Amino acid sequence: MRKIFIIIIELISVVYATAQNKSLYQLQQEFVNLRFGMFIHFNMPTYFNEDWPDPDADPMLFNPVKLDCRQWATAAKTAKMSYGCLTTKHHSGFCIWNTQTTDYSVMSSPLKRDVVKEFVEAFRAEGLQVMLYYSILDMHARLRPHRIVPAHIEMIKQQLRELLTNYGEISALIIDGWDAPWSRISYDEIPFEDIYRFVKSIQPNCLVMDLNAAKYPAEALFYTDIKSYEQGAGQHISKESNRLPALSCFPLQANWFWKESFPTTEVKKAEQIVYDNIIPMGNVYCNFILNVAPNREGLIDKNALKALKEIGKLWKNNDQQPLLPETEKPIISSNMAKNQPAESSWSSDYAIMDFANDDNFNTCWNSNANVKTPWYTVTFEREKPFNMIVVTDRMDDGLQEYRLEYRVNGTWKIIYEGKAPVEHRVKIHRFKEVWGDAVRITILKASTTPSIAEFGVYCERE
Repeated sequence: MRKIFIIIIELISVVYATAQNKSLYQLQQEFVNLRFGMFIHFNMPTYFNEDWPDPDADPMLFNPVKLDCRQWATAAKTAKMSYGCLTTKHHSGFCIWNTQTTDYSVMSSPLKRDVVKEFVEAFRAEGLQVMLYYSILDMHARLRPHRIVPAHIEMIKQQLRELLTNYGEISALIIDGWDAPWSRISYDEIPFEDIYRFVKSIQPNCLVMDLNAAKYPAEALFYTDIKSYEQGAGQHISKESNRLPALSCFPLQANWFWKESFPTTEVKKAEQIVYDNIIPMGNVYCNFILNVAPNREGLIDKNALKALKEIGKLWKNNDQQPLLPETEKPIISSNMAKNQPAESSWSSDYAIMDFANDDNFNTCWNSNANVKTPWYTVTFEREKPFNMIVVTDRMDDGLQEYRLEYRVNGTWKIIYEGKAPVEHRVKIHRFKEVWGDAVRITILKASTTPSIAEFGVYCERE
């Protein structure tokens, strides 16, 4: 009897673990199915008339005397939203939760209340899921490019541990200020893979999203579980051809954070939100998140509340979401080939080999049209381990057949030879770890003169 009891307990444990730890594909599909949510930019910038306030502004300025997260949640519900996402810390570094990492927080303000706690409780009470926004760039902590020290990375981990430990299940962590042209904090200075795996070690079902991953090609997931598009920054998803789980964001008002003009300024029309965003984006696996900025009292203005009600009346959330296509798992480690010495067969004019590993997908190495069997090589200063090569073509189906090799002890060994695995631009090759001091691609067949936008070599941890 005791033996049967133990077996039953073990089976229950297996079922529970399976239910708890979902596959990334399942999490991505669930995210797409959420369709529509509320982004809430509410932080120290709320008390300035600009989105980037003084990073040393007095915490006493943060004083939402009528703060009511239940009003936010009710408003989201009236718009038929399914989740909310709050800016826990923006670029100026002010934390609106009870953190032990810094005094620059809401606990040093007149409010002295944990806004994140009140937010998650209010939204869950309405049956809505919760996500959290977190900025890597932290001007108050002087966490900025070329000045990052180990203590900064430890602070990031401690803050994320608090956010992912003290507030229950977080569906997604939306990260900002990382690998953006305006923040200039690279995935090498603060290693993306380290932070990514750290988040997953605490909450395996929490999606990790980088708002700035739009600089990478739309055909693969580079440094994010969900492809993101910020419309205000000119990032627009293809409503015809997108095949990746995605997020598009846009503010209901004129800016992300509340401004003094908001109560008397017209907000965006419900028709625009529903017919230009929610519906067509949902048809191509894209979740739409609409930003609503609470005012300095901690409440959503009347004109915004009215717009949210109109959206809820207009949008009928009864469509069956399309099944998300299976896709390669995200690329999360640093590109070892970036800016390393490169050589190639004869290039076309100025489009020389250095353009294929410059971390810029808008530049290319172009083979000279007279070369019958073009090749391209990246060399390291010593032998290194790697287990993935990513070739980003300049155009879809340009590179049709090729050979990938690595050099070890002066000898070239083949990793792959044959047809490109996909017809779109990004060709991802994962394989058992090898060691080498150079990697080479030899192009055997192409639909046009060969051109490579980026050649990446990676070593992801198992």
